[in-house]
Amino acid sequence: MLPFYGLSMGRIEIEKNPLLVRAMFGRIALRYDRLNRMMTLGQDLRWRKEVVQRAAIPSSGRVLDLGTGTGDLALEVVRYTPAVQVVAADFALPMMQVGRRGKPAIIRWCAADALSLPFPSESFDAVVSGFLLRNVADLERSLSEQYRVLRTGGKWVSLDTTPPRPNLLLPFIMFHLNFVIPALGRWIAGDGAAYHYLPQTTQSFLSAEELAELLRKVGFCQVGFCRRMFGTVAIHWGRKG
Repeated sequence: MLPFYGLSMGRIEIEKNPLLVRAMFGRIALRYDRLNRMMTLGQDLRWRKEVVQRAAIPSSGRVLDLGTGTGDLALEVVRYTPAVQVVAADFALPMMQVGRRGKPAIIRWCAADALSLPFPSESFDAVVSGFLLRNVADLERSLSEQYRVLRTGGKWVSLDTTPPRPNLLLPFIMFHLNFVIPALGRWIAGDGAAYHYLPQTTQSFLSAEELAELLRKVGFCQVGFCRRMFGTVAIHWGRKG
């Protein structure tokens, strides 16, 4: 069990070994969606809709859903813009294998490393992601790659966790992160270790403000963000201009 981390103790440093991260997501692939619904009380579905709406995807555009996992965000893109071309990319193949079942054939699935994308520059009208960024080993490099494959004027939108700010609810939020989520992981997925890692990366990740500043450093303009779920989730956006 992880110790109870308070914000005053500083950011936790985590080694995000790509091989270990890939193996972890492979282990929990079958139960990943179910646990997402439980941990967010179903709110993750609403957040994905907001991501797609903010992406302002052209009706016949081309979209990259990076770190697609089981493809929930790619599916929302298709629902919102049926004529769009969607590439769902991830380096965790078991997640995509689970996700392909029952998904529309219009979604193109692709094995890809977020640090070295196998796409030409200026390939996509929009790049979206859900719960990807806090898991990459080199965040600035991944953002630069996403910027590279985005067409000029295209929109970038990300949904991810963010460290909660000090407030009256913080003790309850920290209890949920450090005890409730790992307990659900053991109970539902049979993998408590994976669901220690997930809340730990939430606490160690950049603040929403720091991530926005990094987006500007990479080159994005019109950068913004909003918080959700008592400040533990943030949606960020920017444009390649």
